[in-house]
Amino acid sequence: MKTFAELFVANVKELVRDRMAIFWFLVFPVIFILIFGAVFANEGSSSFDVGLVAESQDPVAEQISRALGSIASFKIHQGTRDQELNALTKGDRRAVIVIPEEVGPAVTSGQPVQIPVYYDASQQASGQVLVPVIAQVLDGIERGITHRPQIFRVQSQAVQPKELRTIDYLLPGILAMALMQLGIFGALHLVSLREQKILKSLGATPLPRWTLLGAEISVRFLMALVQTLTIVVIGYLVFHVTVIGSWLKVLGIVVLGAATFVSLGYLLVSLCKTEESAVGLANVVQFPMMFLSGIFFPVEFMPAFLKPVLKAMPLTYLGDALRQVMVEATPLYSLPTDLLVLVAWAVATLVVAVRFWKWE
Repeated sequence: MKTFAELFVANVKELVRDRMAIFWFLVFPVIFILIFGAVFANEGSSSFDVGLVAESQDPVAEQISRALGSIASFKIHQGTRDQELNALTKGDRRAVIVIPEEVGPAVTSGQPVQIPVYYDASQQASGQVLVPVIAQVLDGIERGITHRPQIFRVQSQAVQPKELRTIDYLLPGILAMALMQLGIFGALHLVSLREQKILKSLGATPLPRWTLLGAEISVRFLMALVQTLTIVVIGYLVFHVTVIGSWLKVLGIVVLGAATFVSLGYLLVSLCKTEESAVGLANVVQFPMMFLSGIFFPVEFMPAFLKPVLKAMPLTYLGDALRQVMVEATPLYSLPTDLLVLVAWAVATLVVAVRFWKWE
């Protein structure tokens, strides 16, 4: 036990002195959080610059202008059609609404009238979000002018205990990514030791090899806990992301996720002879998982032919389990399913790694 403790402390010191390892295992996930948080944390307070062209000055046009100006998320800019369309082309407007000259007589006579709404098709939010919002706003204005009652009223009720923001969904995914990188790239250290014949030399000593491996793996688990604490604390202090679920469950999933990817990392290095080939294979494995496992993007956006790939990746289940426990998001799979798949990956990769492992 004393030998194990000394090896553990030595590995911790070596890890702390390795600046690149600290960057990739600790600083890199923090940078991810800060970048995604800066992009998505204030998404609810965003506003749209909307151009308004009033070609009529009758009371109906003025009523429409006042109603559009009262929308908190709209920053209205009034001008001529040419001026506003030119601003839209330059990217200074998200949409331009034109109130035509005939709007007053048409409303008075009960005739339909076309209200052109121009938008930049290259900006998806304008076409998919802003234009339908403008249509709903104009429909509400029409009801107010014609005194037509609204029969159907949508009563939206979220099933989650609190409204979740994009950063709430992303933070568990970033934690899952950090655990994956810790497991896969942390094992590369052993390839370096094997190339330098250090493992072979240690084999000639009374030091049990499994004590050496046990100390290495224990350091990875310690680093996983440090990663988790760092990511959760920064998420809470900077972006007010709170862990809703049980901390004990989060800890259990983190330990299981770390075990899964540590096993996968040892499997990868057991198949490689040099550190260069191990780095290449690790990148081949980690990049598809990072972008296809649904930790950053909703899986609904993925084409159908990629769905089977997503279902085969352990990172999918780790991210899903963390997300549903940490922020109680709607799960892709049940929590027992996520845990069983992770256990299966951990056991299978460990068995294959032991089968192909080489000390020299």
